[in-house]
Amino acid sequence: MRPQLDMDKIAKGLSAERRGKVTAAGGYFGALQLLADIKARLAIPPGGGRATDPHWTERRLVPFAPQTLRRLERLSCRIREQGGTNIQPMQLAGLLLERASEQLNAAEARQLLQRAR
Repeated sequence: MRPQLDMDKIAKGLSAERRGKVTAAGGYFGALQLLADIKARLAIPPGGGRATDPHWTERRLVPFAPQTLRRLERLSCRIREQGGTNIQPMQLAGLLLERASEQLNAAEARQLLQRAR
């Protein structure tokens, strides 16, 4: 396991000031950020088995359209091939749902509901 980076120490060494978290939304840098999230969050349980996020305790069935599931399967396959991290399609879906829900505020959620009607 790699040690955590001390961002305050790094900023001080660069004579910089930390101002908040920056996230990449899409494209190449978004893909790199997603891969970093996967590697940081998914760990093999002490008893062995498939890597998972230890904070995921809820299990739910989430319906998907067939094309969405195929897209998730292709993406997880590419991540396994290029990133060297074994992730299943539904684990990827869980990560993407969490990231999207963190970025969506209440006003944007209302807008989505109004557009759906």
